[in-house]
Parts: sequence; C-alpha cells; structure tokens
Amino acid sequence: MLAEEVSICDADSPLWNAVRPLLDAALRLEQGDESYVWHGWSKQQVHAFLKNVPSHCTLLAGVWETSISEDAQEQEVLVLGCLCEVLDGEICSVRTFEALEEAGLPPVKELEPGFEHALEIMRAAKKQVAPVAWALFTDKATWNEWLFADNGDGTVIDKGELLTLLAHQGRCVLLGNQTMHQHP
Repeated sequence: MLAEEVSICDADSPLWNAVRPLLDAALRLEQGDESYVWHGWSKQQVHAFLKNVPSHCTLLAGVWETSISEDAQEQEVLVLGCLCEVLDGEICSVRTFEALEEAGLPPVKELEPGFEHALEIMRAAKKQVAPVAWALFTDKATWNEWLFADNGDGTVIDKGELLTLLAHQGRCVLLGNQTMHQHP
C-alpha cells in the first residue's frame, strides 16, 4: 500500500496535523499481519483498492467543518485537505492542499465546500501531481462516520459500500475519473 519511500511534500503545513494520524494508521496496517484491522479497514482491502486505480493517479479528500467566527457568523473551515499520489498501486507521496497553491489553487483559508472549488482542487492536483482517480468532499461528521466505522467485533467492513451509501444520502460528493468505473 505504501511505497518503500514515501515523499511527504509539506509537513510544515497546518493541515498536516490532520493528515499525520491517517499516515500513522496506514503504516500500522502496512506493518501489521493479515489479521490486523483498524476501524474496519484491512491491508487486503486497501491493497485491492489501490491495484484497481490507474497506474499513476491522485486520490484526494477535502473535509470541512462548520465553525463560529469571532463575529458569531457560521463559516465552513477546511479541516483536512490531502492528496496521495499513487504509482503502480502504491502511495508514493502525500501532501496537503496547501502544496497545490503553487499550481494555482486559492489559499486554503478561502476554499469552500462547493463544486467550483472542488473542480479547482482537482485541476491543481492534476497539474501538479497526476489525474484524480477519486476525490471525496464531505463534512467532518460524515468523514468520521466513514473512516472510523466498524461492526464492533474487530472485523473488516465494506468501506466502499458505506461510502456509496453516504454519497446516495447526499452526505458526501465523490468525483474523479474512476467514479463511473468502480466503487471505492
């Protein structure tokens, strides 16, 4: 699932704090034996998914949370914005959306959870890294529900099926060149 050497492109980014625990979980899955399960995820499940995406592509996730500003206004704040470069079924680089500013993406503080910015994020990822196979855009509650869902007995669950259900409920948006070919 992870290449022997994974390039971390912008570890000094404030968004990196949200990415680090995900990378830690991926390392635990990678290093664990075949029976190790992390919140319903297994190494075999992730390997199978990565083997079915294009040989060079990008996977990305954008997660927003509603917060109250100092003037009591509600605002959507990006709390996780990351992309993984996949090469021949292995994740070879990880970066946050802040790294995409070099490719013309607006500053992270200006990104909103709308279709316009989703397309800009995908264009910048394609320009800087590779075409986007899958892009997930959602709110923090839905992200946490999908990421940490398990059945309580430490076994694998079908994360693709759960994500499809959440998308059909309108709780997240899946975009990219693989959305018509398979489910994650």
